[in-house]
Amino acid sequence: MTDDNLASLRDRLTAVDRQLLRLAAERHELTDRIGAIKRAAGQPTRDYQREREVIELARAEAQSLGLSTDLAESLMRRLIRASLVHQEQARVSATDHGQGRAALVIGGAGKMGHWFARFLASQGFDVEIADPAGSVSGFRCVSDWRQTGLGHDLVVLATPLGTTEKILHEMADLKPEGLLIDIASLKTPVRAGLHAALAAGCRVASVHPMFGPDTELLSGRHVIFIDLGTPDSVSEVRALFEPTMVETAVMDLDEHDRLIAFVLGLSHALNIAFFSALVESGEAVPRLAEISSTTFDAQLEVSARVARESAEVYYEIQALNEHGRGALDALEQSLRRLREVIDGRNPSAFARMMERGKEYLQSKRASG
Repeated sequence: MTDDNLASLRDRLTAVDRQLLRLAAERHELTDRIGAIKRAAGQPTRDYQREREVIELARAEAQSLGLSTDLAESLMRRLIRASLVHQEQARVSATDHGQGRAALVIGGAGKMGHWFARFLASQGFDVEIADPAGSVSGFRCVSDWRQTGLGHDLVVLATPLGTTEKILHEMADLKPEGLLIDIASLKTPVRAGLHAALAAGCRVASVHPMFGPDTELLSGRHVIFIDLGTPDSVSEVRALFEPTMVETAVMDLDEHDRLIAFVLGLSHALNIAFFSALVESGEAVPRLAEISSTTFDAQLEVSARVARESAEVYYEIQALNEHGRGALDALEQSLRRLREVIDGRNPSAFARMMERGKEYLQSKRASG
C-alpha cells in the first residue's frame, strides 16, 4: 500500500470518527428530550426494559454487520450511561428542595464533603463550606464552622469520625434549628454524639452514602438511612435523593456497622492483603502484567483503587468498628481452611469450597 492510499484511508477514518461523534451528540439530544417528557409526566428516569431492548437490538444489528456483539453492547451501555447521568442531573436540578434555603457543609473541602456541596447546590441550596483545609472554588468558605452563626436549614458533617463525634456534642450545646446530617462510614463510634444531639432537641439524621466522591450516576448505588427514632428527619433527608435513581435502605445503628464490617471492612482488607502480598513478593507489576489473566487484571484494578483512597478513612473502617473483628476473623479462617485443603492435597474439599461459594453467590444475585 502506498503512502497516498494510507493517508486517504486515514482521512476517511477520521471522517467516520467525526460522524460517530455527531451521531452520539444527536442521540444525546434525543434522550434529553425524552428525559424532559418523562419528568413532566412524573415517570422514572430509568426504564430497564427499554435498555434491554436497545442492547438486544444493537447486538442483533452488529451480528448482521459482521461486528462483535460484545463491542456493540459495550458501546450502547456507555451511551445509555452517559444519557442517564445527564437526565439524573437534570432531574435533580429541576427540583426546588433548596430554593430559598441554606446549607452548611462542614468538611466541604474533603472529597465527599465537596460531593455533597455540589449535590446540594444543584438543588438550589445556598451552600457554605466550613473547612480549615482551605477554600473551595465556587462556594463561600470559612475555616471554622463556629463563625457561621449556624442559621442554616441543613448542616452536613463530612468530617473524620473523631471530629464528627466532637461536633455532635458541640451541636448539642448550641442547639441549631437546622437539620444535622452526619455521613460517617461507621455509626457506633459517633453513637454518643448522635444521642447527645437528639437528647438536646436537635433534629438529626444519620446517613451513609455507599459510593465514592467520583460518582456521577446514582442508579445502582445505595444510601443507608439510620433509624434513630426520628422519622421526620429521615423523610427530610430522603427527599434530597428522591429525584435520583439511588437505592435506599433503612436499618438501625448496630445492624449498619455489623453489615459494613463485611461490605467495606472485609472487601478493603482483602484488597489490602492482595496488594501487600504483591509488594512483599518482590515481583514487579509490569512483569506480572505481561502474563496477567482476566481475574488478576480485575483484582489488580480494584486493589489499585483501594490503594488510592484515604488511609485515614480506611483505617477508621478497620479499627473503629465494634463488629469489624468478626469479618477479619472470617477472612483469616477462610485462608487457613484453604491452606489446609491445599497442604492436605484434598481436591474434593477444594471442590466443596468452590461449590459452596457458587451456590452462595448465585443466591445473592437471585435475591438482588
